[in-house]
Amino acid sequence: MENLRPVIDKYLDICAKEKRLSPDTLKAYRIDLGQFADFAAGKETDRELLSAFIQELNQNFSPRSAKRKIASIQAFFKELEYRDEATISPFKKLRVKIKTPKQLPRVIPEECVKKVLQNAYDAYSTRNSRWILRDIVVMELLFSTGIRVSELCRLSPDTLSINGGQLRLLIFGKGSKERIIEVEMPESVGVVSKYLYEFSAEIHECGAIMVNRDGRPLSTQSVRNIINRYTNSAHVSLHITPHMFRHTFATSLLEAGVDIRYIQALLGHSSISTTQIYTYVSTQQQTRLLAQNHPRGRMSFNLK
Repeated sequence: MENLRPVIDKYLDICAKEKRLSPDTLKAYRIDLGQFADFAAGKETDRELLSAFIQELNQNFSPRSAKRKIASIQAFFKELEYRDEATISPFKKLRVKIKTPKQLPRVIPEECVKKVLQNAYDAYSTRNSRWILRDIVVMELLFSTGIRVSELCRLSPDTLSINGGQLRLLIFGKGSKERIIEVEMPESVGVVSKYLYEFSAEIHECGAIMVNRDGRPLSTQSVRNIINRYTNSAHVSLHITPHMFRHTFATSLLEAGVDIRYIQALLGHSSISTTQIYTYVSTQQQTRLLAQNHPRGRMSFNLK
């Protein structure tokens, strides 16, 4: 198979229409498979070629990126084999080992979250700008629900509602898995409700909850820019990303004693092992709780 481009286009069409993969996943597949197609142009796609491509990935990309790209190509050939468009996958009997260092989730200290949010609320009180209100809602939703930035940007009037003081989100996560998140924190629900009222025309027009100044859906990069703007103006030196709000959400619940399986459901993790990484982050909290609550701390003995 020397010309992969038409086959890749057909595969991506299947991923979109039959598998209903998210736009972000499709974009990643298109990039990863395009890079492989360029490397394989005019050559026979076999294990030797694949092995050479993996070596190039290891030289030019981080272990995490290389692993993702290999997974994209592996899924592509698995689909071809399933549809009898390839007699055998070149991955058969090919050992692929990429050791990725375990990276613990980076969380935002509570005082930093408070400073950034307070900065945004103060800015709104001073200027009464509807766009600052939008920025507040961006950060409130990330912090109070733990949703991914891509999930935030895909929220629509069909997937977000407020009823009786309760905010309800229907999230379509990775692999088109559905989950429901309900929030009953009055201040968070109140600011979202105010935003929905003030931006009702724009939301109705573009079909997305989070909108930009051009009346189009807010992009993930715009969300990053919003967070950077308020982090900098609050004089917080920590570089805060949208995903760190998700890490902070999960770690805070775990430290508060929430069952890890409930946290798994809220985050939309298909495997509990993905959620368990947060148990490493809360080690300091566990140490403090042990010191405060273990009965040995209430006993006193003296060596004589």
